[in-house]
Amino acid sequence: MRKFVTELRGKTAMTDDGVILGTIDNFVIDTETGKIEHVLIVPAEDLEIRGFKKDAQGRLIMPFETMRSVRDVVVMTLKK
Repeated sequence: MRKFVTELRGKTAMTDDGVILGTIDNFVIDTETGKIEHVLIVPAEDLEIRGFKKDAQGRLIMPFETMRSVRDVVVMTLKK
């Protein structure tokens, strides 16, 4: 399934094991390949963010293996 990046902004991001990460804010794209490298997520208030990599604005930098949109939620399999 193909989606526009703008369709995913503002959606809730969740891991495939049910952990709510927060809200999708933006994406980091490799300009040579066009591939999405990371998703930038505004963390959920109750998420323990220790251990996650963050950018200067405090957004989580989430590398992922797969992503699928299910209604208003984006389910991600994170890279290990």
